[in-house]
Amino acid sequence: MERLPSVSLRRDPAGPRPSADPEALRRWVVAFCIIRFDLEQGQLVEECFPPDSLPHHQLLLVAFSSFPDSMSHHHLNPNTAHRPSSSSSIHDCIFSFRFPAAAADGGDFIYGYVFNRRRQDERLPRGGEQKSVVILSRSPYSSVFRPLLQILGPLCFDIGPSALGLVASHVAAWPAPAPGAPMDLPIGSAALRVHLPPALYDAAAPFPPANPSVPHGLFHDADLFGSFRGLLLHLWTLWELMLAGEPLLVIAPTPPQCSEAVTALVSLVAPLPFSVDFRPYFTIHDPDFARLNSLGEDEEFPPMVFGVTNLFFLKALRNIPHVVSVGSPGPNTGRALPVASRSASTGIPGRNSRPGKLNLEQLSLNKFSPSGLLNAMKLRREGPLCLMTEHKEAVWSTYTATTKPDTAILNRLIDSPRIEESMSVANNEILRRHFLELTTNFLAPFGPYLRATTPSKGTSPFVDPPPLPPFHADEFLSGLATRGPGKFLSKRMRSNWLELYRSFLEGQNFMPWFHRRRAAAEQEQHRLWRQARMSTDMNKLISKMSEVEIVDSFNAIERHLLAEIQQLGDASEDSALVCQKLKGDLRVVFNVLPKDMQQLLLSNPKRSALLRGDPEPGKHPSVQSSPVAELKFSFLSL
Repeated sequence: MERLPSVSLRRDPAGPRPSADPEALRRWVVAFCIIRFDLEQGQLVEECFPPDSLPHHQLLLVAFSSFPDSMSHHHLNPNTAHRPSSSSSIHDCIFSFRFPAAAADGGDFIYGYVFNRRRQDERLPRGGEQKSVVILSRSPYSSVFRPLLQILGPLCFDIGPSALGLVASHVAAWPAPAPGAPMDLPIGSAALRVHLPPALYDAAAPFPPANPSVPHGLFHDADLFGSFRGLLLHLWTLWELMLAGEPLLVIAPTPPQCSEAVTALVSLVAPLPFSVDFRPYFTIHDPDFARLNSLGEDEEFPPMVFGVTNLFFLKALRNIPHVVSVGSPGPNTGRALPVASRSASTGIPGRNSRPGKLNLEQLSLNKFSPSGLLNAMKLRREGPLCLMTEHKEAVWSTYTATTKPDTAILNRLIDSPRIEESMSVANNEILRRHFLELTTNFLAPFGPYLRATTPSKGTSPFVDPPPLPPFHADEFLSGLATRGPGKFLSKRMRSNWLELYRSFLEGQNFMPWFHRRRAAAEQEQHRLWRQARMSTDMNKLISKMSEVEIVDSFNAIERHLLAEIQQLGDASEDSALVCQKLKGDLRVVFNVLPKDMQQLLLSNPKRSALLRGDPEPGKHPSVQSSPVAELKFSFLSL
């Protein structure tokens, strides 16, 4: 696990006890916990800060999710594992989990980030102990909480539970999260420099993405290459499964490996927000397990993505249609890149003796060699249950992929039996840029339904803008079949590419994304037309209008003016300027109308008040005397 520079967070024992403002803390963190695994009593919550921040049933779920699940022969148990040559050893790892928040707390999800320490020491009772330090948050900010755990975890084992309050006081002093922006978050004598992902459904996020180097979705820091190094040829199939929102079971030997793989899969479809329920680390103690375990063989599995280590899931969830096995067993496999065993089922060649490019020629030969085909057939015949006897990296699915693996991308990756961090970062950047481009091009055909329009030259910006084109799935698919998916995808997809769009439209990712982007386009169109009204020379515009068009313009300007007046309740300086401009435009149009038309318009009391600058009738005196009210009526003066 990568180490951070040393950070001084020690508190002066004689000084005041650090305090954390609860409301400020909750902007980032729900709670900090220390949980101990007791062989006789099970998981015990030793400390929770702030106290009573979670109900008992959720604390219990957190406790069970903070340690390796049972019934996996890959985990190192301090009481059953082989003893190291030294009398003591420490194994640290970091992983994450996710569970639904209580409806009373607003629903959504709580994310757990775990620093787990397994200490083997012959001097301890039963030869060892396990403890976990957990950060719970409503935000999926792994780029923040992973490095924070690397500070908090060792500190808790160094100075005890007081570390929770100490770190909480620093976190509470942080500014509010700024999704989609870089931030410097001071912690002791150092600072965490992070770039937060955009909000899950950020209507202001540009589409297509302007800069591929910054996060455009969740878990931009996930180790995509390290998690799927043994299954690189399958990444494009997994991308399609995630795009379509298919149920997927990810099984790995350890919690860090399975949680990293699940978050890497979620990041694979950026900038598309992943709307399907995903659990980076799922255990049999999760309340949802009983519901899933009771599904009949003829019942359709709900769209969910699980990361598990317990081999019991292979039997309990037999009707899940797609299973992925990743990682490699090891006594201390944390976030560090696993040295994957190469089986013929993965299509990846044996290890190179030194760093170099992936040998794609050998990769293809292994995949299609007689032994490779026989092993693949054997794996398919045995199914995922073969993992009960031996862990292998493989994908079990009847899904027929549309997208072909991009050999040009694979050729750029660096392969080594011991991947250094810089190499891993470079490989992740290559893969992430490719799949960002792939997803962006896949979503491009929806562009005409999400594109804001501006007033054409010489037309009035005061009329209502045209509505965005209506979307009908059948018409969209029919038109797309005629046009094709575009040059970028045409080179990378097989003839059944339209089925991928159909699956996407029917899945759970499409509608939330489409509605949000549609709302963003409508908001942008409103801004553009409002901006056009501010820059219009009304005298020049009405010189080319007929009398009927002038009257229509008066009504339209009046309608926009009244709408802006309503927004003055926020004391918006921008709205005040727009109101002044519209007031002037209204007077310009009014002055060119025939006298009889002017008298007719002034017969309406509210309209007359607008034109004469009188306060609106029926307003309460206290409202008129407020600063906002003064701003509201000042622009109405003649």
